[in-house]
Parts: sequence; C-alpha cells; structure tokens
Amino acid sequence: MSLEIKIPAVGESITTGLLSVWHKNDGDAVQSGEALLTLETDKVSTEITAEKSGTLRVKVPAGAEVKIGEIVGTIDESGAAPATTKTAGQVPDDKSDARQTREHVEPPARVQPKTPAVSNPQPITAEATAPATPAAQPAPVAPSISEAVAAANVSLAVVSENIPATKEGRSTRKKLTPLRRKIAQQLVMAQHTAAILTTFNECDMSAVMKLRASQQEAFTKEHGTKLGFMSFFIKATVSALKANPAINGRMDGEDFVQNQYFDIGVAVGTERGLVVPVIRDADQKSFAQIERDLAEYAVKAREGKIKIEDLQGGVFTISNGGIYGSLLSTPILNPPQSGILGMHKIQERPIAEKGQVVIRPMMYLALSYDHRVVDGKEAVTFLIRVKDCIESPARLLLDL
Repeated sequence: MSLEIKIPAVGESITTGLLSVWHKNDGDAVQSGEALLTLETDKVSTEITAEKSGTLRVKVPAGAEVKIGEIVGTIDESGAAPATTKTAGQVPDDKSDARQTREHVEPPARVQPKTPAVSNPQPITAEATAPATPAAQPAPVAPSISEAVAAANVSLAVVSENIPATKEGRSTRKKLTPLRRKIAQQLVMAQHTAAILTTFNECDMSAVMKLRASQQEAFTKEHGTKLGFMSFFIKATVSALKANPAINGRMDGEDFVQNQYFDIGVAVGTERGLVVPVIRDADQKSFAQIERDLAEYAVKAREGKIKIEDLQGGVFTISNGGIYGSLLSTPILNPPQSGILGMHKIQERPIAEKGQVVIRPMMYLALSYDHRVVDGKEAVTFLIRVKDCIESPARLLLDL
C-alpha cells in the first residue's frame, strides 16, 4: 500500500511553493514523523514530515515549483524498514544520530577522483574526467547537484539540477526563492506607495549596559533566559507609540486606521531571507516574557519553522542592523505599517558632557516613517522618547 505525499495548504493566499530540498533520497527508508522535504513559499519555510513509515519514492525533484495539493512522492508501506541500519537493534535517540544514520545508509556518491567539490561546481569536460579504463567500461557518472546536496543533508534556499554556467565557470544563474521574490516585491511596493522619510538621533547605551551587566545573572537564574537589548527597545517603542499614536496607524485607501494595540515586529535575518515575527501585546508583557518570545522565534527562524501566523498583524517594526556591524542606515517600511525603527552598532565615541569630552557607548537610531500620515514633529518626538527611555531605563519600569 502506498501513501501519497501531497503539498499541504500553508496559508489562505498561498497557491504554490518551492520544493527546496528532499531530506531523504528516493528508495530510502523513512519513519513516521521524520522530515521528508522543505517547502518554501513567499511567506514561510515549512518542513513536511512522513505520516507513515515505509520506503520513499520521489516523483518531483528538488528545485521544482509545486502547487498546493500536488503529489510529489509516495511512501510504500509494504517496504517499511527499520529506523536505522547502523547496527542491529540500535536506534538513534537524537537528531544528531538521525542525521548520521541517514548519511550511513545512503549509497556512496559516485564521484570521480579529483572532481571539484559541489560547493563550487565547475564545467567538467569528457577529456578531463575520462578514467584510465578500457573503452568497454562506461565511465562513472558524477552526481547531480541535487543528489550531492541530499546526500550531505544540506538545506538550501534554491536547488537546481541544471544551473547554467559560463564557459569559464565564473558565474551561475538561479531562480529567486518565493520568499526572496516576495521580499523584493514588498520593498519596491513600499517605495512606490508610501512617502518614506527618515529621521535620526543617537542614544547613550551606558545605563542599559550597566543594568544588564549588574542584573544578568539574577535575571537568567530567575527567568531561564538572558536579558538582551531588544526587550528594552521594544518597551521604549511601545512608550513612544503611546505618546505618538499617528505612528501606530496605517493608510487603507483614503482612510486612516488607528491601531489600539501594540504588536511589535522584529526583523530576523535567515539564510532564506528576512522574516518579521511579531511580539503580541508587547505593552502587556514583562521583559522576561518578551525575551522568551524572542528566543523562541530565533530558534524557529534558525530551523525554518516560522509559521504564517507568527508574521501577521504587526503595527510597527524594529530592525537591528547593528548585529551585522551597520553603523547607520535608512530602513524601509514594512507595508502597511507607518513606521520602522533601525537600531545600529554600539560604538564608543567622544561626546561633550557638561563641558567635558567623555567616551560613551553610543548607538545611532533611525526612524523611517510614512510622511502621508506622520508629520516631522511626531517622528522627531518619537525618537526622542525612545532615546530618553534607553538612557533612563527606570522610565520603562515606572511607565513614564
């Protein structure tokens, strides 16, 4: 008996996706609940797991665009095999063992001696690869890119079995993933539909850094998570949005929609592209609750398990380019929101303080906003409020 592997519905507006990688090869034994493939859409990346144990039969190769409901493979239940063939009676007890098992049972790659690594594929001519064997024996076939990737169990954003390359092998061509295409469309739409303007300020991070250093051990012991900078900026943003409600709104045709809640999106960079999971009701959550939410989203993003509902409903976005070393930037709005706060690298700089030159850990802040609904005064006031909250974090605790 064979069980069909169908592409499931992953969102109301999603009709197609990219089958980016098979985690198992055709003919491999699979276990119920084991990851079979990764589906990428214009919003999220989702792992499809096996509903039954058996032998996998692949019908659609990795790198193909597939429709919701399309059959991409089957599981032959009559050919069900033990979970592992490493050693009789031995069962992997964690993900690491499972990966090692998959690598062990897969057939060895038929790679020619001195063949270039797949991570940097080069054109291979018949003369360069012909073995010194009698003509009657067929030459071994080098593995396709998709086979090599599957054998290594590497998850890539795009896998193409036939990537056109120049004769010199100096460039390759590949299709954008659905997620990357959606990001591109959103950014261009934001530039074309909103009157984006950016205003800047800077804040002294001394007080927050001192507070974190003094309370980190106790905070971690009490709440089971570390105290980061982002929770301070989320709380400061909520305070600034309450003081400047126009930024907590959006245009809808010729109407202005005023939000009365504070769901703050936090931009997270992944190998597949940028996603913005949302911290729900940030105004009602403690620092510890916000830090736990951030940690959970970080794990989901790293493992490609962010869900559509995690990304919906944000009223404002915070982007931290400082983790990559950015000193200053002009962030682009996340439609249909009216504001986005850009955090940047903390850098020691000389500043004037009470007539003296002192060295302080400073951060540039940038607020991009939709000038159609937000005036310059409101934008500047918003940034000053964020600056004051960060430089005097007691304000956040006292709700000032």
